[in-house]
Amino acid sequence: MQHPRHDIYAFIHKGLRAFMAHTLVRVGRLDAHDSADIAVVSEEVRALLDICEHHLENENRHVHPAMEARQPGSCADVAAEHEAHALEIAQLRWLLERVPGNDEAAQGLYRRLSDFVGHNFEHMGKEEREHNAVLWTHYSDDEIRAIEHAIVSGEAPDRLQLAMRWMLPHMTPNERAGMLGGMRRTAPAEVFDGVLNLIRPLLGGRDWRKLTLALGI
Repeated sequence: MQHPRHDIYAFIHKGLRAFMAHTLVRVGRLDAHDSADIAVVSEEVRALLDICEHHLENENRHVHPAMEARQPGSCADVAAEHEAHALEIAQLRWLLERVPGNDEAAQGLYRRLSDFVGHNFEHMGKEEREHNAVLWTHYSDDEIRAIEHAIVSGEAPDRLQLAMRWMLPHMTPNERAGMLGGMRRTAPAEVFDGVLNLIRPLLGGRDWRKLTLALGI
């Protein structure tokens, strides 16, 4: 059996899909006349748009240049989609500010966000198929991990925490244990413990037991 290649998109895309789906559902039931509801949902929408925008920037800065360096033209179509997504993010921010007390704006935000999520689901699938094929053809797994490390090492702690909050609960048990096992070996103990404390309330009892057994804690 051939050993699976390192997938630079797998975990962050799981997190983004989960965050997008959650936020879309929350916006769909938003009460535009409830200030407390608006505050909570607006914070979630802004956090989602921030992480999506930053994800685009990371791919543009780290992944696309690596692909173009060894297969010129391999990012042309998706780079154009990134530009379109950046415009969609700006439009969603504009709509969000018009929601309070405005049912029509809330409905418009929901529909526009639904379009954005749909476009991103298709876009991420294309990256996982086509971009991985380019990376796997021209780069070793260690080289791909080095690209990934460059992205992670440049992240602010709050961004990393948000990414972990959405990635880890939506991985398979083996994926989750593998990531946290690696973190346990390389990160300071307080960082590892902080991540465990972050995700424990987000995991069901069975998933938490599987994780503790895998990690021996």
